[in-house]
Parts: sequence; C-alpha cells; structure tokens
Amino acid sequence: MSKDSKNTQEKSPVHIIGGGLAGCEAAWQLARHNVPVILHEMRPIVKTNAHQSETLAELVCSNSFRSDDHSANAVGVLHEEMRRAGSLIMSAADNNKVPAGSALAVDREHFANHVAQAIESNPMIEVKREEVKGLPDEDWGKCIIATGPLTSDNLAKAISEKTGEESLDFFDAIAPIIHFDSIDMDKAWFQSRYDKVGPDGDGKDYINCPLDETTYNAFMDALIEGEKTEFKEWEDTPYFDGCLPIEIMAERGRETLRHGPMKPMGLTNVHQPDIKAYAVVQLRQDNKLGTLYNMVGFQTKLKYGAQKEIFQMIPGLENAEFARLGGLHRNTFLNSPKFLSETLQLKAQPNLRFAGQITGCEGYVESSAIGLLTGLFTAYEILGRELPAPPETTAFGALLSHITTGHISYDQPDKSARSFQPMNINFGLFPPLPEGAIVRPEGLKRFRGKDKARAKKLAQCQRALNDFDDWVKANLD
Repeated sequence: MSKDSKNTQEKSPVHIIGGGLAGCEAAWQLARHNVPVILHEMRPIVKTNAHQSETLAELVCSNSFRSDDHSANAVGVLHEEMRRAGSLIMSAADNNKVPAGSALAVDREHFANHVAQAIESNPMIEVKREEVKGLPDEDWGKCIIATGPLTSDNLAKAISEKTGEESLDFFDAIAPIIHFDSIDMDKAWFQSRYDKVGPDGDGKDYINCPLDETTYNAFMDALIEGEKTEFKEWEDTPYFDGCLPIEIMAERGRETLRHGPMKPMGLTNVHQPDIKAYAVVQLRQDNKLGTLYNMVGFQTKLKYGAQKEIFQMIPGLENAEFARLGGLHRNTFLNSPKFLSETLQLKAQPNLRFAGQITGCEGYVESSAIGLLTGLFTAYEILGRELPAPPETTAFGALLSHITTGHISYDQPDKSARSFQPMNINFGLFPPLPEGAIVRPEGLKRFRGKDKARAKKLAQCQRALNDFDDWVKANLD
C-alpha cells in the first residue's frame, strides 16, 4: 500500500482480544494496512456455554446473515457496504452460502474454516490461544477488545471496574438444528413464503411443517408449561427483543407465534392444497450439503428433554433427530454512548478500543461491521492518517452513530432521557430523506401505502450506497 510505506518492523503489534467475527474482521483490516496483530482467543483453554469448537469465527446462533437485498433492506445495505470496504467476513459468507431465499445464510463449518484459514495463514497476524483476564495496561500499546456476548467473567469484571458501573447484560438464545433425513416430508414441504426467489434460491428454500388449530393450541400449552433453564446469577437480566426464546413469545399471548415465526401466510401445503394451515413452523438449510436444517425463530431456554418432547409434537418432526438442541447464554454489552468515543476508544483509556456485540450492536453482520471500522480506525491512527467516520446516511455511519451517541429519534433530540439498548441495523437509525427524494415509479397512478414505503426504502438504500462509495473513494485505499 503506497500510503503505508512505514517499515512493518517499526510498528508495535495491535493486540486483539477475541477471535469471533468482529475480532477476525478487525485483525484482517489491520493486516491489510501492514499493521502487525496478535489475536488472543481463549478457546480451547477456556470454554464457553455456547461454542462447540475452537475454530475462529464460529457461529453459535443462527446460520443466517439475514436479508441480502441492498435495494430494500437495511441489513442488505450493510452487507453491500462491507463488501465494498473489503470485508473478510462477507467474503467468507459469499463463498460459503446455502439456499435461503432472499437471505444470506451460510454453511457454518465451512464459513468458520474459511475465516480461520485466512487469519491463521496471514503473516501479519499471530494467534495466541490464551485467556486475557484483565484489561491490558498501556504497556500493551493499542488494543481492541472484541470478546462479544461471551466475554469471560474475569474480563467482564475488569471492564465493569474500569467503567465504574455494572455491565449491562441480557440473555440470548439459540435455535435447535435438525438432521434433514429425520424430517417426514410426507407431512412437510419445500416452499419459500410467497414463493419468493432469492439470488441463490429457487422459491423452495424452506421446509414447512403445518399445524392445525388443535395441534397449535396443544403445542402452545406445552411450550408454556415446559421445563425451562433456571437462572442462577442474572435472574433480572432482560432479553433482547430480536432474539426472544420461543416460549417467552408464547407467554405473551396465544396468537403471538401465529403472527410471528409461525405465521402461515404465503404458504400452500402441497399435500393438502385445499386446507390452509393454522400455523407453520419453518426450517432453513444450515449447511451446504443440505443435511442440517435449523428451526427458524425457535431460540429456546427449554431444557433438553423438554425440547425433544415438545418439538416432536410438530407434524413432520415426530421423529426428528437433533444435531444440536437450543440453548441460552448471557450477552454482555457496554453503555457505549457514555464510555466510548466516536472512534470506539474507551474514554478512560484511549489505547483501548471495543468492537462487535460488546459495543451494543446486535447481529453477525453488525458486529463484523463494527470490527471492520475499529480495525480501520486503529490502523489509520498508527499510520498517522485521519479517517473520518462514514456519513450517518450510510449503514456503517448509522450503526456507529447509534453505538456512540445512542439511538436518538429526530423528533426527540433530548438523548439524556433514554437508556442505551442493543440494536440491529434498521432504517430507523438513518436520518430522514430530504424532501423530494422519494420518487413515484413511472406509470403508477396511486402512490401511497406499500408503494410509497417501497419507494422510500429504495431511496434510502441508493443514498446510503452512493454516500458510502464517496466515503470509500475519499478515504480508503
């Protein structure tokens, strides 16, 4: 890189704690700028309640990166911005995807191996398998903490002590994964909702299991009454609404699931086309071979025995064999607007930066994006170059603004009255469009409702990608 001509040997390594998606992405961006990295990963020395391997960038929840539509979806825009910024995580996802309609889903094992191979074979990156038990002091030089939702107790305690208040925690839940050949396809069928064809799908990317009203009500009763994991230490910790356990949703009302992950709309049972299902459970392919499927929206804190018994009540899953049962783990995040600068530095110790879910973003893509930014901010600082934040009109900029200032409604500018909570990327984080930006499609006589909403999303996406391209051209090599 022409601007980064400083001899590599003169640069002290940046220490990154955490070998998840954010940590690997940060390491990759630093290495691309000829900055040496020491990546500390505690597995397998210290295990977690959610990981099953010691591979870097293991996906512990869903295998989906959610919508890949960058013309109408905020997370699709973030996907595209990451690609244009040279993201390792998006490259690995694109090279290991499995059919999922308009979503981007991956073979989780191949994805993790792709990332791990790229990191471990990079001469600028040294991987150390060890637990870092406390916050590094200034003798370490620049350091990025990307320990995610599974930060070790020792490090979490050190962060709490440094910030002067207790960490904010919530619980996150994992959905079960089922062997395909144990699903009864005489009762279930392949179909995407409304037969929607994604870029790598065929309109039949999900397995659907139908429930009639009697079966649905019995299933609901079993969910509510089923034996659940007992909290011991963090009983008062709230859930993140974007990843609620299925039984918690069931407790919110008998119709909640029928209008949520079990909604039957847009689906026709090929075995009984004249009978509309009362509710439907969908399963999404989890690996390239198509041998594993995960239960969409079925994150759970049910105990293992209860999971098998209750989920086998679902038509088509009576003999289901589970490759992995659902589970529950604690998520830890900072009150980032209070403690982090606009370039993700800890205000009380600026040699430390934070990345990923621990900053208060939620989701694989969002965590990776913040890892990418943290890596770039650190690299440019070391190289003596200025890197302005991406504009708030971009997905990167909107997410960064949420983390460092809190989500501020534009009609309620007083941020002091609201508390900071984790957030997925969404159009609510973007500033309003200027007047006249929403264009009526040619030939459309009526322009309101869904048509206007679709045009608005298109305008937001186009603005984001145009502004991001300008930012890349002006600032990145």
